[in-house]
This record gives sequence, C-alpha cells and structure tokens, in this order.
Amino acid sequence: MEMNYRAIGKRIKIARIKADITQEILAETINLSATHLSNIENGTTRVSLTSIVNIANALSVTVDDLLCENVVKARVQFEKDIEALLNDCDQYEIRILRDMLEALKKTLRTDAHLREQTGLSLAESGK
Repeated sequence: MEMNYRAIGKRIKIARIKADITQEILAETINLSATHLSNIENGTTRVSLTSIVNIANALSVTVDDLLCENVVKARVQFEKDIEALLNDCDQYEIRILRDMLEALKKTLRTDAHLREQTGLSLAESGK
C-alpha cells in the first residue's frame, strides 16, 4: 500500500491551524525546521513515524486523526470529519446534504459490483 503523504500533510496543516499554531512554532516544538514541516504539510516529503507521533502529541490529536486516509478501518475518524463538516450548516443545508447523502448511498449500493472489483467487501468498508 502506498502512503498518501499529501493527505497526511493536509490533515497536519488543518490540525495545526485549528490549534492556532504557526508552522514555525510547531516545527520548533518538535525539533524540525520550518522548511521541512512546510514540505510535510505540502506532501512533497515523506514524514517519519517518529515525526507523525511528535506532531500528533504537539497538536493534541491522535495519530489516527493524521493517518486515516491510509488506514482501511478508519470509520470513527471519518464520522468525526462528517460531524465537523455539518457543525456550521443551517437547517436548509443539512436537509440538502442529507438528501444528497441518501442518493449517493443508494448509488453506491446499486453499483456494488464495482466495489467487488476493487476488492473491498461491504464488511471491510466499515458497514
């Protein structure tokens, strides 16, 4: 399995911004150069496991929060992401998003044969 370093970097950047910490301060906290941290956030360099753990600790997030695109069984994290996306929606937006989600789910289930071709069973996908 190929690691998605761009997705990891994006999650690190989002967690850093939510924590209201600059790249320079985070880099100093975890003993990296600001340039290296910038490259990690942009996905242009590979991040070590030690650095991921240090970043997660410094930002008070879990490693799962940062790696979930790379983990097959990351349902809890994706549910948290969905909840965060809905937090600032008004009732109209919630209704439209629910309708869209229902239609999307129906399409996914209707085209289940495509899932089988990719090698993911319904059980493996977190259902």
